[in-house]
Amino acid sequence: MQNIKNLNKTQLMVLTGLIFASALVLSLIESMLPPLPIPVPGVKFGLSNIAVMYCLFFLGEKQAYIIAILKATFVFITRGLIAGALSLSGGILSITVMFLLLLLLKERISYLVISIFGAVFHNIGQFIVIILIYVGMNMWVYLPVLLLSGVVAGIVTSTLLRFILPALKRLV
Repeated sequence: MQNIKNLNKTQLMVLTGLIFASALVLSLIESMLPPLPIPVPGVKFGLSNIAVMYCLFFLGEKQAYIIAILKATFVFITRGLIAGALSLSGGILSITVMFLLLLLLKERISYLVISIFGAVFHNIGQFIVIILIYVGMNMWVYLPVLLLSGVVAGIVTSTLLRFILPALKRLV
């Protein structure tokens, strides 16, 4: 992980802002793509999570949590309370799991595995909010689809991060 002590506060704030802007652009690009042919509404690749993963891997967990909170705030403002709660719950749980994996397994774990766990737990965080909101509806049938789509999304975001990592590393 990049040592953020080499950056002063202004540089770190500017870099965090750039990464947040990148997350918004990736989210916008993803919203323009046709919906995935999956029977569960709202399942996406989560391209903006590439920015969050980069932040976690190279700037640290604090900056990654800041990006997740900013993303959730933006979603709340543009799409409403439920969408904001889903974004926040998925983002916070995802970062927490990825950070714990990095902390516990250090160099023995790949970005691919961390990304898959992050995407799966992002979906689990959102699922928890959904079952709390829609009490009485049988939402459990969607869980296997969400878990599988999390694995696929984790593979996609990890692969894309690997391709754009050289460009992102030039920012720091």
